[in-house]
Amino acid sequence: MAFEKVCNLEDVSEGEALQIEAFEEAIAVYNVGGQIFATQDRCTHGDWSLADGFLEDGVIECTLHWGKFCVRTGRVKAPPACDPLTIYPVEVRGGEIFVDYEAGKVGE
Repeated sequence: MAFEKVCNLEDVSEGEALQIEAFEEAIAVYNVGGQIFATQDRCTHGDWSLADGFLEDGVIECTLHWGKFCVRTGRVKAPPACDPLTIYPVEVRGGEIFVDYEAGKVGE
C-alpha cells in the first residue's frame, strides 16, 4: 500500500468534505463524527463534485441531481445515481490524513 499525505486533519471540519486534487482524479475526504473517509469526488450520475455536496450522518448528497451515497461503503443511497462510488483506504497519523489512491475499489 502506498499511502500519500493529502491534507491535515484540521483541514476537514466535522460534518464537512474537502476536494483533493493530488491524484489522477480528484477525491473527496469526509469527516463523519471524527472518522475520516475518502471516495472519488465526481458523482457517478453526473460530472459534479461531491465535496460541494451536503454531508449528513455519513451520507453525501450531490447538489446537481440530489443523488446520495454512503461515504463509508460507496453504496448508492438515493437515485438518480445507480453506480456506487470508488472508496479509498485512509489512515490518520499525527494529525495528518493519508490516502492510498492505488488501492481504491468500487463500493458495494
